[in-house]
Amino acid sequence: MSVRSSLIEPDGGALVDLVAAPPRVPALRAEAAALPRVRLAPVDLQWAHVLAEGWASPLRGFMREDEYLQSLHFNCIRLPGGGGLANMSLPIVLPIGDDDKERNGGAPDVALHGPDRGLVAILRRIEIHPHNKEERIARTWGTTAPGLPYVDEAIAPAGNWLIGGDLEVLAPIKYNDGLDHYRLSPQQLTNEFDKRGADAVFAFQLRNPVHNGHALLMNDTRRRLLEMGYKNPILLLHPLGGYTKADDVPLPVRMEQHSKVLEDGVLDPETTIVSIFPSPMHYAGPTEVQWHAKARINAGANFYIVGPDPAGMGHPTEKRDLYNPDHGKKVLTPQHGSWFRETQHTSLQGSSL
Repeated sequence: MSVRSSLIEPDGGALVDLVAAPPRVPALRAEAAALPRVRLAPVDLQWAHVLAEGWASPLRGFMREDEYLQSLHFNCIRLPGGGGLANMSLPIVLPIGDDDKERNGGAPDVALHGPDRGLVAILRRIEIHPHNKEERIARTWGTTAPGLPYVDEAIAPAGNWLIGGDLEVLAPIKYNDGLDHYRLSPQQLTNEFDKRGADAVFAFQLRNPVHNGHALLMNDTRRRLLEMGYKNPILLLHPLGGYTKADDVPLPVRMEQHSKVLEDGVLDPETTIVSIFPSPMHYAGPTEVQWHAKARINAGANFYIVGPDPAGMGHPTEKRDLYNPDHGKKVLTPQHGSWFRETQHTSLQGSSL
């Protein structure tokens, strides 16, 4: 059979990089000193990280109202210039309160400061629009039942307004937690895949330690890709590193375990790259799994492993799963995942194996 060459194009055709060139930083700091300020919550900083590195390409900042409505109601956004659509199943937004809205005073730009009050970015050509929390929750999760972890963490306590605009980040976002060397951007991952001569990249996301079933799944996927005619498929083992609910295993513990899995040869270190995906976790089932797959496309992955009930959870008030465990796989297959077929120009393969 004819095998496609290594990496596929980012969603929308080009990878976005919103980190300012170092020579611009002094001028940006001086500019920011005169701007109204918005302080980011920890989860907002994680989304700024996602945006800055291009995981959400072609999105160039926190969503303005048009992008928000497209994402919320159609799971996509229009490409610049009206040249098609890009998958975007989760709104990436920045909530603010009444005080922040008033302090803005009609300024076109605002300075974004992190939880530690350090300057992170400038948000340009801003637009402020209402944050209809009930609608957002209902459309994203398919329920407004109490007890949804991300809602309790990041939406319920957030402000009643959303501020959108183009993001210019002063420097790569770091957490100084001993794990920053694992946080490779899409461009860094693409460079590493090229360095290793990958002719296919298959991604596996997890938010808990690798267990035997995971390892069998990943190794079997590599075997199947070799049988399909690929010569050097590379595994991207890509644990989620943003917000997770309290009963998930903490990131440092997971990363130590993932390192041990490679050290012990359970996964081949020559054909595996371990990196942290900076996105927060929504637990929004089939809606969220589209985001997880789309982000890996932007890092060059052309295969994405999907197990049962990806991004799912138990119903918060009833004794049942919140989502059908097969639907996450189905929304990524060609007959269902039309946005992937139309925007990627090559099939993104989901498999429960």
